[in-house]
Amino acid sequence: MLTRHYEHWPFRLTKQILIPNTTLYNNLEISAKRYPDNIAINYYGSNLTYKQLIKEVDALAGFLQHRLGIKKGDKVLLLMQNSPQYIIGYYAILRADAIVVPLNPMLKATELEFYINDCDIKNGIIGQELLENVDPLLEEGFLNDIILAAYSDYISDEFSLEIPEEVALFRKESNNSNHHLWIGCIESYYKPNALSSLSDDLAVIPYTSGTTGIPKGCMHTNRTVQANTVGGAHWNRINASNVHLATLPFFHVTGMVGSMHTPLYAGSTIVIMTRWNRQLAAELISHNKCTNWVAISTMVTDFLANPNLRKEQLSSLISISGGGATLPEAVGQRLYKLSGIRFTEGYGLTETIAQTHQNPGERPKMQCLGIPVFGVDARIINPNTHKEVNADEEGEIIVSGPQVMIGYYNRDDENEKVFINLDGKCFFRTGDIGRYDEDGYFYIVDRVKRMINASGFKVWPTEVESYLYKHPAVHQACVIGVPDSRRGETIKAFIILNTEYKGRISEEEIIEWTKKNMAAYKYPRYIEFKSDLPTTSSGKILWRKLQEEELKKVK
Repeated sequence: MLTRHYEHWPFRLTKQILIPNTTLYNNLEISAKRYPDNIAINYYGSNLTYKQLIKEVDALAGFLQHRLGIKKGDKVLLLMQNSPQYIIGYYAILRADAIVVPLNPMLKATELEFYINDCDIKNGIIGQELLENVDPLLEEGFLNDIILAAYSDYISDEFSLEIPEEVALFRKESNNSNHHLWIGCIESYYKPNALSSLSDDLAVIPYTSGTTGIPKGCMHTNRTVQANTVGGAHWNRINASNVHLATLPFFHVTGMVGSMHTPLYAGSTIVIMTRWNRQLAAELISHNKCTNWVAISTMVTDFLANPNLRKEQLSSLISISGGGATLPEAVGQRLYKLSGIRFTEGYGLTETIAQTHQNPGERPKMQCLGIPVFGVDARIINPNTHKEVNADEEGEIIVSGPQVMIGYYNRDDENEKVFINLDGKCFFRTGDIGRYDEDGYFYIVDRVKRMINASGFKVWPTEVESYLYKHPAVHQACVIGVPDSRRGETIKAFIILNTEYKGRISEEEIIEWTKKNMAAYKYPRYIEFKSDLPTTSSGKILWRKLQEEELKKVK
């Protein structure tokens, strides 16, 4: 086990923590007893205290059990956007001794059918704006009952700033006997049965994005989620006085743990945004005196590109952290200049319910995954021989730790591929190529599947993207490999320009700039300006979609 990173461990923090032998619901229960009148959720001007939150959670859990017949171990679909109802629904499912299956609200009916069949789901909690994608599954018998939530039920009439269209939408009535309106479910005030879930019972099955084959459900117990929930609170020194801006989607593990579970464990306040809006984010940070913000690099990049952003709006922030993709150095420098805050990156996967690595707040490194967190043994191996490599040598990142899933749901063949034994420990193969330096800090090079082979040279798109971000004209960049008759593959970059450079700079000028700043085999041969790039709902750029579109052009 590597220990060289211990020298740079966060000051006055133990190197191990004990994971509570309790459930996620118990976290909320304890916070509600400790801080009943503290604001748990702020949503477009409306507040919900911990006392009110747990009352609604328990009422909904009772409805799930007594009206919908939810039993221990049943899997319940949670399909909605960030909202108070998302948090209430999530914890109500847990309180009903059931298992949360959080799915991307952008999925269409035909896509949802796969997940519902794959996970044997019969009931769901749905945002009303998504009904047209769910109703066909009710009609065809894939689902039995759904609870419909209207986000407008939880907003304040006095909120004067911009509200997303789906949030402002009034509650819709329904005569369908399989539709149950949220308010009616809560106001039925059914008392839930005694809680029987234990630490090692399944709590949530988030799905991988399916970039390599069909999507896979990652089985996480209360214990595996607690490892990062409690670990995140300790690492980031979070308590009931912290106020968190929640902009990452809760269905995604980074937002789920960093912006929902950890704040609730600590008794903190969560300021929820249903849709990303950089101007509103600045206003909410300023008005609510937000202290913590978990984001991804594309979100931070867009936030800083706001010409109306003022330094004083960020004065309450003490931490901006995130993962998903490294933050370009130039963007990190702009953030530090404006706020005095160093963006602290972390690393994790759906299979590890987010973080296995984080940067120490006292000594973060830019474009770096950080160091292994509590109880994590992370190593770099040759992906073919499984032999460990030395510092600064590239290989596959493997991890062993308390947050690693217990396996993929109904995927025994996949489980055999992704787990290996080394020195008597079970390690998860991440599929990410990385390295660690002499200090024990880890760096990602790229996904195994994303490497570009240009005339025999390995080119990692993230490295090229990092260089591109140093050009003042570049707002966003995505690099892919495209077929080339001479080189096999060559490099193409899609770029969104900063507003002031639109119409004032050409693709050829940026190519010439890259030739002067990058190795000959590495610089982009093609550049295409775009007004936007395809992204997931969590903001990650869909590089594979761009690559597929390019491949179609040469067929």
